[in-house]
Amino acid sequence: MEHEPQQGYPSSDTAPDSLLQRVTIRHLREEDLPGLEWDGEFIHFRRLYREIYESTRRGNAIMWVAFLDGVGVIGQLFVQLNSARHELANGESRAYIYGFRIRQNYRRMGLGTRIMAAAERELAQRGFKWVTLNVSRENEEAIRLYRRYGYRIVAREAGRWSYIDHLGKRREVHEPSWRMEKKLDPSG
Repeated sequence: MEHEPQQGYPSSDTAPDSLLQRVTIRHLREEDLPGLEWDGEFIHFRRLYREIYESTRRGNAIMWVAFLDGVGVIGQLFVQLNSARHELANGESRAYIYGFRIRQNYRRMGLGTRIMAAAERELAQRGFKWVTLNVSRENEEAIRLYRRYGYRIVAREAGRWSYIDHLGKRREVHEPSWRMEKKLDPSG
């Protein structure tokens, strides 16, 4: 299920058309899970990726990928539909985007825009009114990108969370962040 960029998003003409034509923006399939590890760079998230995938099967999350024929997963974006923290996601009107990344060699080609637009379009079609995300306070490039997408900073986040890595060890993360939000276009 491939999607076109949403109206109002910046576009990019820097990627060869032949490459972009081979990229499909779609929901993650179970066989894509190893590709999220990006040749070992994110192997420590293996269990977390599996947990998120299981959450998609229960209808509580959505996992999007940018898939390039002959290469595999080159981008990803995850959506949490419900959370104990209703200011992030409440299962009805507000959803939370996270885990958004594009492989280094495929950035600045419009793939991030395509995957973000696809996710937002689906959320609007499901009746969600708002989307939130957190971004590191130090990641000025991402903050500028999200602002171009229509997001605005609404709060400070401590950025503390933990996960169990692929070896079974608990990992603590501290990344002070900004919470950003955007009102979705109901027409998708």
